Amino acid sequence: MRESALVDEVMRTRFGAQGRSLQLVNNVATAEAWPWATPQNLRRAIQRVAALMNREEDLLFIHLSSHGARDGQLAAALWPLEVEAVTPQQLRQWLDEAGVRHRILSISACYSGSWIEPLADTGSLVMTAADAEHTSYGCGRGSELTFFGRALYAEQLRTTRSFESAHAEARRVIERREQEAGKSDGYSNPQIRVGERARRQLALLEASLGK
Repeated sequence: MRESALVDEVMRTRFGAQGRSLQLVNNVATAEAWPWATPQNLRRAIQRVAALMNREEDLLFIHLSSHGARDGQLAAALWPLEVEAVTPQQLRQWLDEAGVRHRILSISACYSGSWIEPLADTGSLVMTAADAEHTSYGCGRGSELTFFGRALYAEQLRTTRSFESAHAEARRVIERREQEAGKSDGYSNPQIRVGERARRQLALLEASLGK
């Protein structure tokens, strides 16, 4: 929940998303304030935003943060709510169905690198907190933010509006912090893939917002 709020704040204050953002959160404390983060609600949110946006020019940003599995599934259940996990194939299908051409997709989860290939295309920037073989770090109950969320959103994207530059620097920061923390299964190795059309749209966005 903290990471979702942080990412929302960065998008609003740094990328002009005021009045254009929506949070889906699985937490009993916010159950009456925000919609639950279920696959059905995510699909509905994509459809609604797609209907409102200029699909030829606008970029749709989605940040997903949850527990990831080696098979690519992202947990969406929270007791007593039992729902199916979200997969990258589902997300790709929903975005395609809605006609969203330009996408920034951020996946903060263990093994999230498995989302790169299913989501990659010329109109998409896809970035993940780990590769397909490693866990990410800092997602325990005692952590306010994941290492990925802190390095990328709390730090780097406050000083640059380039997702590629921010991700590259965040990788270095995360590797150092994981070593210092004694992460036992090796470097999480955050991944990024940028399509050429997405890169052009992001350059236009950066220019419109100023460096």
